[in-house]
Amino acid sequence: MPTFYIIDGVKIVLYFDDHNPPHFHAIIAEYDALIRIETLEILEGDLPKSKQKKVLEWANKHKDDLQEIWDELN
Repeated sequence: MPTFYIIDGVKIVLYFDDHNPPHFHAIIAEYDALIRIETLEILEGDLPKSKQKKVLEWANKHKDDLQEIWDELN
């Protein structure tokens, strides 16, 4: 479970050979949100609202980087 970024304490994780659609996990404490890269839709789980806002703002600016990592791992 490689951690590629940490945003305000939230780990941004992408897995090898993961299922589609392309996504990343945002993990902090007992929270784990699975977020689709293309749309930034939360497919499963959740995050505290303040953390969710920061992660989604960051991800919006780094979609290309996240997609590139996804492509390399999968």
